[in-house]
Amino acid sequence: MPEGYFPINTDIHSHILPGIDDGSPDIATSLELVHGLQQLGFTRSIATPHVISDLYRNTPETINAALAELQAALQQEGNDFKVSAAAEYMLDDSFFEMLEKGERLLTIKDNILLTEFSFGYRPDNPKQMSFAIITGGYTPILAHPERYAYFHDNYKAYHLLQELGFKLQVNLLSLTGYYGNPVAKAARYIIKKGLASYTGTDMHHVNHLAALKEVGNHKIFWECLGERSWNEGVGNVEC
Repeated sequence: MPEGYFPINTDIHSHILPGIDDGSPDIATSLELVHGLQQLGFTRSIATPHVISDLYRNTPETINAALAELQAALQQEGNDFKVSAAAEYMLDDSFFEMLEKGERLLTIKDNILLTEFSFGYRPDNPKQMSFAIITGGYTPILAHPERYAYFHDNYKAYHLLQELGFKLQVNLLSLTGYYGNPVAKAARYIIKKGLASYTGTDMHHVNHLAALKEVGNHKIFWECLGERSWNEGVGNVEC
């Protein structure tokens, strides 16, 4: 895989830590995914396991334990790929309780927090959500807004989310049609209109890796993402 496959070298959204969410089930798979990221030209990954109150009750302790396991395995094989960890927080009642209590949250860098909406239902109070997060001292990134089907009938929602203070992060595979044509159309709209601040692989498994490596997708990535430098300000995270 040639260097420069993407106009990006830091992946800010992945599920490559072993055994703590619906991503990598074990350390062997984690290493396989990391090796794949390296082949694609990435030099750093900020792993973002799910934190969902009724499904993945991850904490800084469980996340950092899995991170340490992966870092040790990389060190053992003499691999200098840099991995750090944050989290992908579902914006549910449990999250806002943690925020109100001032509990420790894992950020991409400084106060930058990766968040997600439910796929099943449209949030009825995004303004209150963003206000709570921002007044709590964080800058929210909204993961893969193009994948929320309830926005597909009204693209003005993406502009509103940005106006409310959400930084939008598009999945790379969304651009290729991997999740379907409506998602691809929405992703390309978000990019074209300059609404996206970040991109990421959202890689969970080897099927995602294989799709990212498909030769036919290389042209799509460059046509959509262009020459701009993506994920600025997060590539120098200390690991």
